Amino acid sequence: MFSNQKGAQKPGSLPASENGQPAAPTIPLLSVVGERARMEGKFDIADSIQVECEVGGEMNVGGKLVIGEKGVVNANVQTVDAIIMGHYQGNMIATGNVEITDSGRVTGNITTDSLVISKGGFFNGNVSKMNEQPNGHRPIYLMDDTRAAQLSGQR
Repeated sequence: MFSNQKGAQKPGSLPASENGQPAAPTIPLLSVVGERARMEGKFDIADSIQVECEVGGEMNVGGKLVIGEKGVVNANVQTVDAIIMGHYQGNMIATGNVEITDSGRVTGNITTDSLVISKGGFFNGNVSKMNEQPNGHRPIYLMDDTRAAQLSGQR
């Protein structure tokens, strides 16, 4: 039911890449599989997780949330990145990227800097940009004096 997808290797060693040099460490992906399994509660996951069952409640994910094609998530989610291939309902805050694939179905509100909806994907809700100023106000940046003088023709 729970599996950690890591290759068998010596503790503390890095996997070798094609050229024999140590490859970058991979982030473990916890997979929760069980087509008829249902879990409810508050989940705090430090790394990444793939869900292939039904999950309800609240999820805080320190890495990437992957909702597989058989996954159903009815929860408020806070994550870095999300890939939605199954069904998601709730409010999501993602500091990174959110992707709704062609099989993904989303109902709810998403706050993120990057949202991609593939052709065939479904989204019903509102999208907010991360760190957006209320009432559409944008920050004002001051230019340094020398550049401002050059732009106005003065030196």
